[in-house]
Amino acid sequence: MTYLLFREVFLMVSNALKESIKNNPHLGVYLKKYKEESGKLPEFQVQLSRDLKSDDILDLLYPVGDPIFIHVFTKPDGANKYNAIQPQMDEDIHTKYDILLEKILEKAPQEEPPETTDMLARVMSKLLDESVSIGEEQKSKRSKSSKVGIAEDEYDIISYYLHRNIVGSGTIEPLIRDPYIEDIHSIGITNIHIIHKIFDMIETNLKFESGPYLSKYLRIMAERIGRPVSDAHPISDGALPDGSRINIIYSDDVSRRGGSFTIRKFSATPISIVQLVKWNTLSVETAGYLWTCLENGQNIFVCGETASGKTTALNAMLPFIQPQQKIFTAEDTAEVLPPHEIWQQLITRDEGPEDSRVDLFDLLRAALRSRPDYIIVGEIRGKEGSVAFQAMQTGHSCMATFHASSVKKMIQRFTGDPINVPVTFIDNLNICMILQAVYRGGKFLRRCTAIEELEGYYEEAGGVLTRAVFQWDSRNDKHLFRGLNNSFILENRIAEKLGYEDKRQIYEDVLLRSKIIARMVELDIVDYWQVVNIFRDFYNKGGVASLPFSIT
Repeated sequence: MTYLLFREVFLMVSNALKESIKNNPHLGVYLKKYKEESGKLPEFQVQLSRDLKSDDILDLLYPVGDPIFIHVFTKPDGANKYNAIQPQMDEDIHTKYDILLEKILEKAPQEEPPETTDMLARVMSKLLDESVSIGEEQKSKRSKSSKVGIAEDEYDIISYYLHRNIVGSGTIEPLIRDPYIEDIHSIGITNIHIIHKIFDMIETNLKFESGPYLSKYLRIMAERIGRPVSDAHPISDGALPDGSRINIIYSDDVSRRGGSFTIRKFSATPISIVQLVKWNTLSVETAGYLWTCLENGQNIFVCGETASGKTTALNAMLPFIQPQQKIFTAEDTAEVLPPHEIWQQLITRDEGPEDSRVDLFDLLRAALRSRPDYIIVGEIRGKEGSVAFQAMQTGHSCMATFHASSVKKMIQRFTGDPINVPVTFIDNLNICMILQAVYRGGKFLRRCTAIEELEGYYEEAGGVLTRAVFQWDSRNDKHLFRGLNNSFILENRIAEKLGYEDKRQIYEDVLLRSKIIARMVELDIVDYWQVVNIFRDFYNKGGVASLPFSIT
């Protein structure tokens, strides 16, 4: 029946899309309407390539898990639009949905409390099946004893919306499922905007139907993260069950255009360093340099402004740390993901009585007592920065992210309130990596714009001397290795530690590691865990001889 209904669409699409339309009739309805309006059909892609970023005109369709599909296209005015395609409820189905929701909520207290979302989904399906009679034609009535008669296709639609709104994320469920989305921005009842990993900022067709509905939704989301909001306490910040970070502004008094929220989506699998090189976020030489430094316990801070890719870069670098080392992470929200077996993950607690709260300062002090090889701070904001420098001064290797657009501004922030690190301590930090989101050729890109080494504090110079080892050439989009044969850290810290008679020998180590990264780029080895395993074998099974490929 579906084939006959959408025959003209079927004749023009791939087998993969035909199968999707058979399983999801609403997709066929959408495509038929789109073809009538535009005279064409979008290109169906199971996976998106980052090369699409350079396309001026977009018209593509991709799945994010049945029954949801995403259509990204360029409008006549040149702006891109993001349409989430979902099953649609007409007035009759919506009425049945409301009745069934009421019945399920009445029966739910009689069930065992579900401990996981999977258990909740199973309970939902069970209660729905107990409440419906599929195939009956009679109109549903608000009767607590009788079942609701629905057609088979209505069952699939109602089941989707019940699971979406109770088990899932409600209105924004398509955005949560989409693996290509970084950030979600919702302000009042206007259309939600997203930051797409490939298409940058783009408007969606999703929005909340009313102010009261949005307020109810924000209260539910705040309760999920254990930090309720109200008119008295309108701002909440925390992590969703999948690890995504959410910031909620609830009250109209504070958010004048209506309640709002921002979600920074969490990726369970980090992006690999090889992928960052392929994207030209950094160069193979930069990766080889960072590998050499982290392998030898140097202290590195990843700095940049908001959305510059600091945490992404930090996670990508962590496999460079030798796999047998003990890692401690301290964060407000769990975002740092080292691939090491010996990993202690510490998270702050800012709810409850004052004497039961735990901040980053407390976590770092606790970490120091455990003598880890590396302490990693998700983001330094305040007084915990002084503890990080104390840790470095006592011989602990440290990494962290920090909001600063240059080394100079980083030093100013660390030596001023509220962190107040003495300027003479700053040289305990070895390396500062600067990341920026740049606008180039009409596209937003992330680039490592500089890597600078901190040599030390010199009173006669009136401050901390730094040395640039990498600089980004914005005109040619290239990363220049200024520190080749001129690196303070490589020669005076690492080469001496390794006992090299000729300090310049350390550059051969960097070159070897750069060649390994370059070969992985050439072979398109970008999967995070595949990259991690190659690094592990390099450390544990004899260096170059353990590699699954040859290098020249």
